[in-house]
Amino acid sequence: MAVIREHQRTLNLLGALALGLSDRFQSAVEASTGHGGETPAALVTLGMEPGISINTLRQILKLSHPGTVRLIDRLEKDGFVERRAGADGRTLALFLTEAGQQRRKEILAQRRQQLQLALDCLTEQEQQQLTTLVEKMLTAITTDETQSDVICRLCEIEVCPQACCPVGQQHLQYVAKA
Repeated sequence: MAVIREHQRTLNLLGALALGLSDRFQSAVEASTGHGGETPAALVTLGMEPGISINTLRQILKLSHPGTVRLIDRLEKDGFVERRAGADGRTLALFLTEAGQQRRKEILAQRRQQLQLALDCLTEQEQQQLTTLVEKMLTAITTDETQSDVICRLCEIEVCPQACCPVGQQHLQYVAKA
């Protein structure tokens, strides 16, 4: 019984940590950039995958098509995104402007800063252990090809390229099986 209670406590602590970090990030980004909701994830994703379609972005952000169009309209009006002709002529490709690239950098810096607050209390060895455990957990929750894009929608690909990303590696396994 005590083991079950301890397991449930671990689950609860992990949930509280995830929510606490997410809330801190959202608040920091909204305060520094004036953008909340799915805007940060849209800008980070478009920086990682320039030229994706509204439909692909919609799937990654888990928004409706009209909601994604409204988001892109707002980002275009703010000068962060531009639409260009897509590869097949029927779709539009989305790209960040210079201002959009700068805003993406600001968002990722805020994310990094908030995450660093949680890591500062750990020793170097504890941080290495945490890295190993988080990699294992990320691999476990990457359950299909689409999920990998959803999980990494706010990732800093510059510091975790696909070659060393557990989510990216799991994604490649799904692609290879298809």
